[in-house]
Amino acid sequence: MMTERWKDMNLESLVKAIQKQPEQKTIAIAHATDPSLFEAAKKAMEKKLASFIFIGPKEEMDKAKKNVYFNEYEMEQIEWAYTQDSLSSANKAVQCVKNGKAHALMKGMVSTSVILKAVLNKENGLRTGNILSHLAGFSMPASSKLLFVTDAAMNISPDLKEKAQIIENAVQSLRKMGFNRPKVAVIAAVETVNPAMQATIDAAALTQMNRRNQILECDIDGPLGFDNAVSEEAATQKGITSSVAGKADILMVPTIEVGNVLYKSLTHFGQAIVGGMILGAKAPIILTSRSDSADSKLFSMAMALSAAK
Repeated sequence: MMTERWKDMNLESLVKAIQKQPEQKTIAIAHATDPSLFEAAKKAMEKKLASFIFIGPKEEMDKAKKNVYFNEYEMEQIEWAYTQDSLSSANKAVQCVKNGKAHALMKGMVSTSVILKAVLNKENGLRTGNILSHLAGFSMPASSKLLFVTDAAMNISPDLKEKAQIIENAVQSLRKMGFNRPKVAVIAAVETVNPAMQATIDAAALTQMNRRNQILECDIDGPLGFDNAVSEEAATQKGITSSVAGKADILMVPTIEVGNVLYKSLTHFGQAIVGGMILGAKAPIILTSRSDSADSKLFSMAMALSAAK
């Protein structure tokens, strides 16, 4: 039986929670030269979620926004900063966050490597000393709750210490979104510890670390298969009893390959609206691609706005 906790935490409720925040937050978009960025920002401002700093070459931004009409209220929520190229756009956007003018950083038409180089700059970047990790959120037609996956885009094959930090990044973000005590399923191919499968050993260790308060403010269980992590029926059929099995909020994947395949499967076969951001810096970093829909970009913004200070 699905409890109210699971029913309530969906994309709509996430948006409503942001609308209730006492202070509207600002997103700095590095190299905003693609029309879909302005379409997504328009949607966000219509819902009164955020204000924006659009950064990039003036002529290219003017061309990109020509088919998007901003009303008087929305124009008051916009600041423009003009740069010559993508590198200066990335540096300017990072500076806006570092100086407190923006609460979240968004990648526009600039490569991920360029934006991360600006973020990780020792003198002018947004380093915290924490590991950077990716968190993806999925809103699917077949499910009444959001599902999150980490790490599908940053860390290739994290070790146990890195996995613990990746979980901590995700948990702190979900707590800010309204998940009081997120449930984390550590995914593997089997549900029992197999010495020949490192993913199962790490999963068991992470579970024990959680029980001994080495990883706080969440419930962790693993190893779990994907099916019994998200389906209570599948967990029951396999005789798995835990507070996480069948009810996971976060799926912790063992490698980037597993995360990448799961990410694309949920979007292509599950018809999910997906949002994504990088955690571990002084502010969330919204990573989107040109092919992402305006709804996906809006979801990414909502995740970041919830997680931002």
